[in-house]
Amino acid sequence: MTADRFTRAAAVLRRGAAEGVFPGAVLLVSQGGRILMRRAVGLHSYESPGRVTPATRYDLASLTKPLATTLAVMHLVQDGALRLDDPIGAVLPAFAGSDKHALTLEQLLSHTSGLPDYRPWYRELAAAPLPERRHRLQARLRSEPLVYPPGGGALYSDLDFMLLGWVVEAVSGRRLDRYVAEAVYAPLRITSVFFIDLQRPRPAGRYAPTERCEWRDRVIEGEVHDEHAHALGGIAGHAGLFGTATGVHALIGELLRAYHAPDGGRVFRHDTVRRFFRRVPGTDKALGFDMPAAAGVSCGSHFPPTAIGHLGFTGTSFWVRLEDATVVVLLTNRVHPTRENIAIRRFRPVLHDAVMEALPQS
Repeated sequence: MTADRFTRAAAVLRRGAAEGVFPGAVLLVSQGGRILMRRAVGLHSYESPGRVTPATRYDLASLTKPLATTLAVMHLVQDGALRLDDPIGAVLPAFAGSDKHALTLEQLLSHTSGLPDYRPWYRELAAAPLPERRHRLQARLRSEPLVYPPGGGALYSDLDFMLLGWVVEAVSGRRLDRYVAEAVYAPLRITSVFFIDLQRPRPAGRYAPTERCEWRDRVIEGEVHDEHAHALGGIAGHAGLFGTATGVHALIGELLRAYHAPDGGRVFRHDTVRRFFRRVPGTDKALGFDMPAAAGVSCGSHFPPTAIGHLGFTGTSFWVRLEDATVVVLLTNRVHPTRENIAIRRFRPVLHDAVMEALPQS
């Protein structure tokens, strides 16, 4: 495999920066555990001359769901502290006796809970003292009507993973960021994927800025872009994770080792990963991960229905062809300076097709 096989993919990536799809990006491609391409293009922002490097740290946005919250749930399930059919009301007292009581972890992970996708509660939360915000958010979630009966459909929902983050904390006795760091990241020696606690100094490094935020009246850099995660202090089950392309790839590498090796990986067991990577019938979801839908998917036309991946609102993504451990990680800050830039929707499938057409197809 030589670098010139990726000439077209590299050109597509450069064109994305030149045409304003994003200020800059990092693309990492691997197969069978071997990194074949790692390319950084563009600038951190349109106001700064600093160029993106492979070490640039991106706000991973909803990649928090599979790469932090789901991994924490997987670890607790694997240890026997949780079961996928556990009702959340048995774990979270705030939801006992409500219409959310019987929602299971499996329904939350697969977005089949019946909860709505999003509600703009962050301004109300931010007006309260930080120690009160979780209680207020839980009260809002408890009273929020379901949009369909649990298990009666699939709707991607931040609210599902807010709940899952609290489940992890209630069962483990540790804050989500600390639990996943200690149970998953530290054994793998991964330090380049992390949450940023807004009450503490952020880890040193160069961060790609996200939006010029009207609510916060500044360009967001090195603090979580998602408004609800920000109101909660930077740590939430649905958003808040930061990282480099290399760090994201290392986490996926552990999952692939466990998926393929009968004796598992360093952290996860073979049967655990196989269970979480199984498609939930009638959806384009696995447990905590996306899978390709019938058409119009961000991963382009060459990933099979068994592939797993996820997108982040800020312009991040990963897709994995399980059969031969092909991984494509794309990190961008497409929301800089505004989330109104949605050109990445057209860009992603073109880039993924260019990458995959440079590789042997299985």
